[in-house]
Amino acid sequence: MPRILSVSGLRGVVGDGLDPDFLTRFGQAVGTLALREKGNPGLVVLTRDGRPTGPMVRHCVLGGLLAAGCRVLDGGVAMTPTCGVLVQHHGAAAGLQITASHNPLEWNGLKPFSPSGGVLNLTQGEALVRLLESGDFAAAGWEGVGSVEPLADPHGPHLRRVLDLIDRDAIRAQRFKVVLDCNRGSGAAATPGFLREELGCEVTVLGETPDGLFEHTPEPTEANLTGLCTAVREAGADVGFAQDPDADRLAIVDETGRYIGEELTLALCADHVLYTRKGPLVVNGSTSRVNADVAAKHGCAFHRSAVGEANVVGEMNRVGAALGGEGNGGVIEPNVGPVRDSLVSIAYVLDGLAKRGGSVGQWADSLPRYAIVKNKFIVPSPDRVNAACTALAEAYPDAEAKWGDGLRLDWADRWVQVRASNTEPIARVIAEAPTGAVSEALATEATAICERAAA
Repeated sequence: MPRILSVSGLRGVVGDGLDPDFLTRFGQAVGTLALREKGNPGLVVLTRDGRPTGPMVRHCVLGGLLAAGCRVLDGGVAMTPTCGVLVQHHGAAAGLQITASHNPLEWNGLKPFSPSGGVLNLTQGEALVRLLESGDFAAAGWEGVGSVEPLADPHGPHLRRVLDLIDRDAIRAQRFKVVLDCNRGSGAAATPGFLREELGCEVTVLGETPDGLFEHTPEPTEANLTGLCTAVREAGADVGFAQDPDADRLAIVDETGRYIGEELTLALCADHVLYTRKGPLVVNGSTSRVNADVAAKHGCAFHRSAVGEANVVGEMNRVGAALGGEGNGGVIEPNVGPVRDSLVSIAYVLDGLAKRGGSVGQWADSLPRYAIVKNKFIVPSPDRVNAACTALAEAYPDAEAKWGDGLRLDWADRWVQVRASNTEPIARVIAEAPTGAVSEALATEATAICERAAA
């Protein structure tokens, strides 16, 4: 299995493409760029999710960072958004999260952060890739080798920023019963305590040990969260939350054990935030139309960016967005940090429930509903996705075609998109329509067309 290197970072299977030598080189490359930054040159935040291979990857990356001459602030096992907040909090020149997000257990990876506390944009990512290819790294002499400083309270700055945005007393007064599925990911390092100690919730935790030994397939989809749905019903809980392994995405289960899913995570948060804090809402091109409806409901502008966290953040910065995010359950709150954040999502959902009354199921049902279907297929190489896009456009000449981030085809009542993944050797096909039958048929037909063309 080849490693996947892109402007978004690095992922691969440990022992089969993700090797110690390249990990060390990656660390040294990040360190080299960090030394060129102004402010605190060479100051780097390092965190990781709980995967069993994390300690090995950490040692390799540390070797590269120290060889470059960096001072490393080590946050240990922490959520991906926590890494971004720590970069801002300490004025660091860079951050590096060791994670493969929702990929299976045998995978690991590296997600670099810029001094802004967000993921690298295209220019920054391309500079890192070029440096890796050239090998022109900083190399400190014996007197200039870097240092490592463990952080005593890695989660505190992140938690405090989130708490500043909500009415903690109103939430505590409700004594919400919550089932939290951390799935042994890095969310378990801070989220259970956040809910219990800060928000006064009665919490049942599934997978509370952050060791990365996932109890179910890690992507928080409906098929993978049957255990959470059952646990919510059995506990008589008000809500169920599921974090992905690095806790930048959130899926929601309502009080009946119904999977509300990832697509409504952003819509619920936007409905709550835009009610009192007006401003533009930014989503990517693969995100449900319900978010446009929510923005219109509150008289706020709505914008779409290309897919990719950095693209969403870039558009948010351009328009001065109040909130942004993606349909994978990733909400971006600029007052916390320019990164997807499941803790923000949890806080806003509970704050909304405390202030509006009713149940999360009733709240979800009050929003326009669309059926969205997400398929994927393996591609032999990323360039074959172009052939798939061309074939799809030719198959649907009556649709409005939008090129640039793969291909998106729009009709008055439905849409479909195909694009290459930046983090896996696959292409994604996403279709949305008013009913499940229509979206399923559109997604199935589009996937078949694309697979034939890409083969």
